[in-house]
Amino acid sequence: MKIEFEPIGVIRTPYTEPEGTPIQPVGAVGVKGTVEVFGAYRDGLRDLDGFSHIVLLYHFHRSRGFSLRVVPYVDTRERGLFATRAPRRPNAIGLSIVRLIRVEDGVLHIENVDMLDGTPLLDIKPYVPEFGPGEAVRTGWLEQARKAFSSSKSDDRFK
Repeated sequence: MKIEFEPIGVIRTPYTEPEGTPIQPVGAVGVKGTVEVFGAYRDGLRDLDGFSHIVLLYHFHRSRGFSLRVVPYVDTRERGLFATRAPRRPNAIGLSIVRLIRVEDGVLHIENVDMLDGTPLLDIKPYVPEFGPGEAVRTGWLEQARKAFSSSKSDDRFK
């Protein structure tokens, strides 16, 4: 089975190279960017401006290949790929929850961006905390790495 996606827009950020890019939105607090939604999809932005945060699904367009075991940015031990948020994946799909500042003429002004400039946008969803699990959440091996989230930046390990 072959699955194909067409971008619905492009994400613009100050980050042009993977090295030095924050690895999660928590490490990019206050960093602004935009999402340019292509004309054919702009009518779908109606009512989005009522949400403070949105989920962006995008393609890791500069990621090539993958390994099923990786040493993640916030750890020194090898982990299973699916227990990480490493960018080199079998289907190079990224997900970030960002703050929506405003919607203006088909452009979303966002904050807390952690993706590269020119990233192809696949989908937008409103972030609704009540849709979450509503119960205690376990974060596995990341429990011990929490302090590193806001200061960790991308390096060359996933080229």
